[in-house]
Amino acid sequence: MKIQVKVKPNSKTEEVSHEEDSFVVKVKEPPREGKANQAVIKLLAAHFSVPQSQVRILSGFKSRNKVVEVRED
Repeated sequence: MKIQVKVKPNSKTEEVSHEEDSFVVKVKEPPREGKANQAVIKLLAAHFSVPQSQVRILSGFKSRNKVVEVRED
């Protein structure tokens, strides 16, 4: 399934919440060298109870707004 994700880097807490038609993912990592993207993948994998290899960012690598694919096979 494809989901819309809004990322908030440099947060004090790490959490996944649902707002209207998208998810808000707060991560502690800074948006440098892909660290925030890796944290987003890790949190979403835990949220959906799938391995990290089943979560990938399709678009928005350098943006706060991303499209993420979560495979649940």
